[in-house]
Amino acid sequence: MTATVPNDHDATAGAAGPLAGTRILELAGIGPGPFAGMVLADLGAEVVRIARPATPSMVGHRYLERSRTHVTIDLQDPSGVDLVRRLAADADGLIEGFRPGVVERLGVGPDDLLAVNPALVYGRMTGWGQDGPWATVAGHDLDYIAVTGALDAIGRRGRGPAVPLNLVGDFGGGAMFLVTGMLAGLLHSRATGEGQVVDAAMVDGASLLMTMFHDLAAAGLHRPERGTNLLDSGAWFYDVYECADGRWIALGPIEPQFRAALCDLLDLGEEFRRGDDPDDWADLSTAIAEVVASRPRDHWDDLLAGTDACYAPVLSLAEAPSHPHLAARGTLVEVDGEVQPAPAPRFSATPAAHPRARRGDGADTEAILADLGLAPGVVDDLRSRGVVG
Repeated sequence: MTATVPNDHDATAGAAGPLAGTRILELAGIGPGPFAGMVLADLGAEVVRIARPATPSMVGHRYLERSRTHVTIDLQDPSGVDLVRRLAADADGLIEGFRPGVVERLGVGPDDLLAVNPALVYGRMTGWGQDGPWATVAGHDLDYIAVTGALDAIGRRGRGPAVPLNLVGDFGGGAMFLVTGMLAGLLHSRATGEGQVVDAAMVDGASLLMTMFHDLAAAGLHRPERGTNLLDSGAWFYDVYECADGRWIALGPIEPQFRAALCDLLDLGEEFRRGDDPDDWADLSTAIAEVVASRPRDHWDDLLAGTDACYAPVLSLAEAPSHPHLAARGTLVEVDGEVQPAPAPRFSATPAAHPRARRGDGADTEAILADLGLAPGVVDDLRSRGVVG
């Protein structure tokens, strides 16, 4: 059963969270940009998503585009560009995810908007970054993590690199570093009145995520061959194992005391207790795989859950909301009847509001234009010309 939270929202629901009172403009894009906008909105910022008229949201973006204010503006029209500049004059930040040079050609680049708002924090999300020989080359998450060494390091022994969804580039190395950069830029802007450009490149972020492994490799503690190291499925005590019913469990008792707890519960021999030698890992992995395969996952859950054996069942997306720990914390919540991840992290003094379901593109256009002081007749003219939707 999913931990449910009331879905009704009062007029102040969007003002909760540590970023309450902060306005961020988001030029609609794909992948990491919307995820960064979601995190900022979850933290309480008013995120104004600016989409092109008649451009539907991408599949998979409904949840990423939650808790937003939605307007549609044609950036190909000079009147639309003027509207974005006017919005930027009263904003704290802006995020965009176009290739380098695109927003400059549209007239809403950093120089254009910092000219009307010198305190603006202008966040740019790309794969390759704003400069370098590949800056304008097309690519996706997989390409960006490939050149950093991250992709090469992920996978099993004797097999090719494993594709880790788009978590390492788009969301981990991209969006979360854009959020970090925006927050740091906002702090600086509020202290000094000086805005700046945040160049968040997935190649930079994904590379930074690999810092510990660069360190281990430099110390001779990380082998070049994937699947032979402590954290890449090489160690028998840090891996996933298939159960008798075809489901899986995860075991990660790296420290000796936790490994001892697992050995006691599974009645494993002395060779497992002293199983730190990498030369023994393959044989021990085979042996424990046979043990796990002898029983269904529920058996191991009953035996190991809640112990210090560093155990967890490998749950599907459908199963995760029912896990007792996640349910108790409300890690997943219902938003208009659909299960979504809850905002994270959590704050004691400024808790985030419950997420609001995605509104349609342009749902708030009239209200936003009214805030700019545009008369109804002017708005009607802009709409009739297709400048706004």
